[in-house]
Amino acid sequence: MKCRFCQHELQHEFIDLVNAPPSNSFLTKEQLNDPEVSYPLKLYSCDKCYLVQIDEYKKSSEIFDQDYAYFSSFSTSWLDHARKYVDMITDRLGLSAVSHVMEIASNDGYLLQYFVQRHIPCLGIEPSANTAQAAREKGIDTLEEFFGVEFATDLAQKGKKADLIIGNNVLAHVPDINDFVSGIKIALKNNGVVTMEFPHVMRLVEDNQFDTIYHEHFSYLSFHTVRRIFAEHGLVLFDVEAIATHGGSLRIYARHDNDDSKSVTPNVAELLEKEATRGMLTLDYYLGFQQKADKVKYELLLFLVEQKKTGKNVAAYGAAAKGNTLLNYCGVKKDLIEFVVDASPYKQGMFLPGSHIPVVKEDEIIRSKPDYVLILPWNIKDEIMEQLSYIRKWSGKFIIAIPRMKIF
Repeated sequence: MKCRFCQHELQHEFIDLVNAPPSNSFLTKEQLNDPEVSYPLKLYSCDKCYLVQIDEYKKSSEIFDQDYAYFSSFSTSWLDHARKYVDMITDRLGLSAVSHVMEIASNDGYLLQYFVQRHIPCLGIEPSANTAQAAREKGIDTLEEFFGVEFATDLAQKGKKADLIIGNNVLAHVPDINDFVSGIKIALKNNGVVTMEFPHVMRLVEDNQFDTIYHEHFSYLSFHTVRRIFAEHGLVLFDVEAIATHGGSLRIYARHDNDDSKSVTPNVAELLEKEATRGMLTLDYYLGFQQKADKVKYELLLFLVEQKKTGKNVAAYGAAAKGNTLLNYCGVKKDLIEFVVDASPYKQGMFLPGSHIPVVKEDEIIRSKPDYVLILPWNIKDEIMEQLSYIRKWSGKFIIAIPRMKIF
């Protein structure tokens, strides 16, 4: 396997989570009797550009199909994040009714709806048919396409270049990252701005977030590596912010390399220095991660088995992709966790891939009164603990497994 950015031969294993089904491939009751396909979940570190990556074992066109189950609008904290971003970027760039905003991987319109409310013209690019349709129902112009050079060229020829291109949690999802970033260059107006958000690989390593590894995340990104990728395609990162979403992410700001109207802020040099000081430009930083994941696996299994032996019941909340990675790597099935609750009606009545744990409505928690609720999307644990605070009435407790076992 060669690095998807620099084409260097990959030799250094970052972590091997063995085989697993795609994390968002939820099953119907009828499908439980069918064979279930699993793919390798092994990551490598490039010792030339330090991009952590997985091979494209399952094609992105198969992952982001009409049955894709992730709808962004079912997290209130994520909607709040999107609304605050729109307020900020509109003021910072002076966007108005004559501007054009484009979001790549716009999902169900969770973010663009706030531009629509401001009467700022926008376009969503979303390959998944079901989420794209949900966006259209919000009044958002949405094209069902994968973004890249060919598609960007077509948009540019039709006069649809953007003043602002947004990509939240998409840069890590593209198998051909060079084609994707090159397409951004083509679709961006001469004085336009790109903002992208993606989980910071520093947080993955240092906070043991191995459950954020799944097949649709092809790349795991540092600021240093992203800066190199964008520079290779004629784009300059002129600002960066650390944000709390998804356990610790970066928001980058980019412009054309010949656009002198936007100075590079001190934030850029500061983060590059921080990553270098942490050792992120050395291979040693990316070694030894397997042992950290294995420790979480053993702690969680020991806890769940002990509860089973003592007659305690454990449920889970949040049928998130990260939860499926955790459960499948640990080998957890419905004998240890009876059910998982999720707010999305698109997941309710389905079964988790691999573990086959049923996904149910929140009413089931009230009915069964579990002793423990394992929060799978730990990055929004505060939101969930507030929502389910009523479990304290029967002395129920919350658990998270990442970065280490903790009971609340």
